[in-house]
Parts: sequence; structure tokens; C-alpha cells
Amino acid sequence: MLLSYLQVYCDIIETRSFSKAAARNFISQPAVSQQVKALEEQFHQRLIERSPQGIYPTEAGRIFYEGAREIVERYQALERQMADLTQTVSGSIRVATVYSVGLHDLPPYIKKFMQAYPQARVHVEYSRTNKIYEAVRQNQVDIGIVAYPQESRQMGVIPLPSDELVVIVPPNHPLAVAGAPVELRQLHRMPFIAFDPDIPTRKATDRVLHDQGVEVEVVQEFDNVETIKRSVEAELGVSIIPRRCARWEIRSGSLCALPIADLRIERPVGVIYKRGKSFSNTLQKFIGILTQREEN
Repeated sequence: MLLSYLQVYCDIIETRSFSKAAARNFISQPAVSQQVKALEEQFHQRLIERSPQGIYPTEAGRIFYEGAREIVERYQALERQMADLTQTVSGSIRVATVYSVGLHDLPPYIKKFMQAYPQARVHVEYSRTNKIYEAVRQNQVDIGIVAYPQESRQMGVIPLPSDELVVIVPPNHPLAVAGAPVELRQLHRMPFIAFDPDIPTRKATDRVLHDQGVEVEVVQEFDNVETIKRSVEAELGVSIIPRRCARWEIRSGSLCALPIADLRIERPVGVIYKRGKSFSNTLQKFIGILTQREEN
């Protein structure tokens, strides 16, 4: 039995998906199915149940998962120790991040990392903030990158450069025509495109608007910044998003990003990691590049 089979099985159970397990391990979905079949034949047990609600481990599968996860984690720790002896930078690291950071901030730094360390691989997963914390806690990923990172007894935080929140409007909007910084009171009663209520940036924006006595008319809510921008371009409302997320639209002229006159609102960003986790040399180099971002 190959160790890779154990890793694939653990990924199936953790993601509840054959396709996501395949993507994590850079193999095809049929190969994942074949590996599960091989494991079931070797141990003479059915390990996975399929139902309309999803994929779940059988009772034997739960026992197998616990043992497989322990073996995989012990091997990964050994692999890191041996790699660190030679200071090599190779192997894969897994990063979970929110869309706004993953799409707009990470690409140039992943490129820089891969150019410096071509033997290494970076696997990026996009998810909601609460799921990223859980993935880090469960060792499903090596690190998470989130906005408004929360430190705790279980979770450590490595700060990254923050981003300024700005008001985005279509180019023909009266606020854009005025071309001046926006006072929050000017947004009172305006149609507003918001993040979903559980997203940290939405919570922070709501607090600031409430503190300023501003009530906006939330007409749409989305879980990602890309759909928010498309809605503002369609003139369905205005929004408040991180400035870096609007760079491409500002350059193309499809959106205007206006600073907030009343106060500068920063969106903190950081790497979250499970306390006690052993960082491989490869992961340390990757984090080192992320923390140098202000110099680029």
C-alpha cells in the first residue's frame, strides 16, 4: 500500500469530494476511485458511503481515516525534518485563502517563489474565512491567508501588509464625476452592494457605517469581491472593497475607486497557522516572500 493512497483517502474524507481530492493530489478523478477500490479490496472493508447528500466514511472508514491521518502526518513531519537537514526547498505546500487575497495579491508572489525555488509546488485553495480556519485546525492545509485574522490559543498570526478600503462606483456616477474623496454620510440611503453578512470585511464595514450614523440600502449580497465589482459596473449600487481588488478595473476605466474622506479604514491581512506546527524549510521560504511584499 502506497502512502499516497492514504493521503488521497484522507483528502476525500476531509473535502467530501473525489474531484477536490484529485485536484489536491494532482491526479485524475478516475485514479482517485481506483485507489479507494484498491484500499477496500486490501482491507476487505467498504470505506466510503455515497449518498445524495455527499460522501461519508463508513464505520470502518472512520477508523481507517484516523489511522491514515496519523501515519500521513508523522511521515510529513519526518519529511520536513529530513529536508531541513539539507536546507532543500522542495515538495508541496498547501495554502487556503479568501478570493480577494488569492486572486489579487498572491499571484506575483507565487511567481516569485516558483522562480526562486522551481522544485517546490504551491497548491492554493479558495474558500470562506470560517472554512479556512477549520482547514488549518484540521491540518488540511499548511497555512491560511485571511482578512481580519484572529489569534487564539490554537491559532497564530503572521501579519501581512494591510489594504485600504475604498468606495467603488461606476465612472458616470455623481460621486465619480465629483472626483473628490467620499464622506460616508454621502452614502446614506444609497443602493449598496455588500459582502455576505458573515464575511469579516462586511462586519467591519457595517461597524464603521453604524458608528458614523450612515444607513445604506443593501440591494445585493455576495460571497466574493468579483461579483460585487460586476454588480457595481452594472450600476446596481455602490460598494466598499479593498483598493488592491479594484486595480484592474481602475486601469481599464470600468470602475472608479474613491478614498473615504472621514477616516482611513484599513483591512488587516495575515497568515494563520496552527500553533505547534512544524514549518518546513519550503514553507518558511514561502512565508518569507509574502512578508516582503511591501518592498515590491
